[in-house]
Amino acid sequence: MEPPSSRAIAVQPPNSPEWVREAVIAGGGHIVEPADASAIVWTAARNASGLREVLDANAHLEWVQVPFAGIENFVPILDDNRIWTCGKGVYAEPVAEHALALALAGMRNISGYSRATQWTGPAGRNLLGAAVTIVGGGGITESLVRLLRPFNCSITVVRRTVEDIEGVDTVVGQENLVDALAGADVVFLALSLTRETIGLIGKPELEVMEPHAWIINVARGGHIVTDDLVWALQNNIIGGAALDVTDPEPLPENHPLWVLPNCIITPHVGNTPEMAIPLLSARITENVKRFINDETLVGLVDVRHGY
Repeated sequence: MEPPSSRAIAVQPPNSPEWVREAVIAGGGHIVEPADASAIVWTAARNASGLREVLDANAHLEWVQVPFAGIENFVPILDDNRIWTCGKGVYAEPVAEHALALALAGMRNISGYSRATQWTGPAGRNLLGAAVTIVGGGGITESLVRLLRPFNCSITVVRRTVEDIEGVDTVVGQENLVDALAGADVVFLALSLTRETIGLIGKPELEVMEPHAWIINVARGGHIVTDDLVWALQNNIIGGAALDVTDPEPLPENHPLWVLPNCIITPHVGNTPEMAIPLLSARITENVKRFINDETLVGLVDVRHGY
């Protein structure tokens, strides 16, 4: 029996959206069942066990495409037997835009003014010329750095691998996180959630931040120790927090973060479905083309580090 053609792509689970199938076909793929496929596009982000069952039954599958940039649900089933790709970098533009909006809303006290029921006095600080620290060095950071260019900020990036990034003044390793937090007017979290980055920001880190500093989290809620953040906000240890992600998520209705005046919460909408579909569709199409032509795929998963 001949091995399946590289054009033979499975789209699973069976109830996957039609636009995913259209994206595979646009890349030159033929949609078949997993048993007859060379690769699989898996669309159920919260069903890693279902994917594991398919892979166990079809060891011949050479490439797996999973839907989102954050792959923490799939880390337990990653292996070195095949190529893994994800949505890494796909959503960088809309998420970076949202991060910038949150920073401006917090630093310029837009959130505070929006809650007021009477005329109030001046408050807030400039993003113009601010000291910015971004934790994470991927696509969101690259997009955010570009968006920050007109604000003439001094930018420090904290990342696992220290290498120059265009538009960034200083790049340091994760071991220098505390130094990068001290003195920053605003701190953005834009990194993957791994075993090493869970609880990255807790009481010790919050205590070294400036009393006026805002922390903006558009990555994963698990990066911040929530109880420590509540303490820091209640005691004005930092200026405020703007969170598109929380731990737990969704945030319970009675959680204290909801009522803190120096906290902004958006419901994980840095990238909405309307924004995501055309971006992920283009990524799937591109990767199908590359797979068929035996070219390097985009959004490769680092199996060793889990992102």
